Amino acid sequence: MATTTPRGALPLTAALLTASVALYMALVAFGNITDFGTNQDFVRHVLAMDTTFKDDDLMWRAITNEGVQDAAYVAIIVWETAAALVLLYGTWLWARHDHARARRFSTYGLLMTMLLFGGGFMAIGGEWFAMWQSEDWNGLDAALRVFVFSGVVLLVNHLPGTQAERRDTR
Repeated sequence: MATTTPRGALPLTAALLTASVALYMALVAFGNITDFGTNQDFVRHVLAMDTTFKDDDLMWRAITNEGVQDAAYVAIIVWETAAALVLLYGTWLWARHDHARARRFSTYGLLMTMLLFGGGFMAIGGEWFAMWQSEDWNGLDAALRVFVFSGVVLLVNHLPGTQAERRDTR
């Protein structure tokens, strides 16, 4: 008895999951643009380290210049927007059944998302600026959720069933 697998199930899954991360990133960027002040305060407090334990061995890392803080926040928003656009393009390529390019662009967008949330928020914000010490301005749980979500989608994008079928020419 021969078994068959639906050839379109994994590419469809990759497309829909990529679209989910694209939607998330687009909503995050849109929220940060339209409600600029809310997360601006978050970034300012994290960089200023004003709600940490204020350990003298760490406080030299604090950035209190509001211009630099705001520039960092704008850079985050630009990165979020770029990631959303790359992921949207990857989703569009999945929908067009251009699997190789879809995988490539989805990988770029997912990597951008993982770098922001893993490298930016968890490593730099969480460790360098000791965000983990703050009860009020701690985004580590949210960053981990997005990092893991994006990582799972990245893995799905690279499952063998998402690759174009190759015929054996022997």
